[in-house]
Amino acid sequence: GLTRGLLAEQARHVVVIEKDRRCIAALRQIQNAFPQRMTVLEGDALLLNPVHHLKAPIKVVANLPYNVGSELLIRWLTPKQWPPFWDSLTLMFQKEVAERIVAQVASRAYGRLSLLAQWRAEAKIVMHLPPSVFTPSPKVSSAIVHLKALKKPRFEAFAIKLENTVAKAFNKRRKKLRSAVRCVWMILFCNIMKSPTVPV
Repeated sequence: GLTRGLLAEQARHVVVIEKDRRCIAALRQIQNAFPQRMTVLEGDALLLNPVHHLKAPIKVVANLPYNVGSELLIRWLTPKQWPPFWDSLTLMFQKEVAERIVAQVASRAYGRLSLLAQWRAEAKIVMHLPPSVFTPSPKVSSAIVHLKALKKPRFEAFAIKLENTVAKAFNKRRKKLRSAVRCVWMILFCNIMKSPTVPV
């Protein structure tokens, strides 16, 4: 349904990544109707790199599997070079995850995903979806988040080191502050010691 909708809205070219073989035959039928505007890649989105099938500007639109949605988002937000290959991400998540992505500083939902998403992008929820719109109906509500890549990050940082640091810090949000700070300082110290520009 999403693929047909994108093509109906005159998307220049749609590259589809699909792991479930039960969907491939239906996608091939759509591809036959739009042979010049659609490419089907069968495989795992965590393993495939579709970039060489695409031409800028690139917009990622996906109803991600909830078990890998956060992992894919973090990968798209933390490439070695910025700006990234994508201009925007429009992604469906479980409602609670979507709320964490757009959460404001000092709110209860603010955490790792909030910081990483808002570091390099403008993020907002554009639609809420109740379980009743799906067949079969899931037990959770969903929301669609739109992220627009910033030309420059809001502050300078090494993506992988920042991701590792905030992961450790927010994993300890229920522990005493000094324990979390001690852990983060140890990570920073180790990163500094590993830096080739610092004599050891």
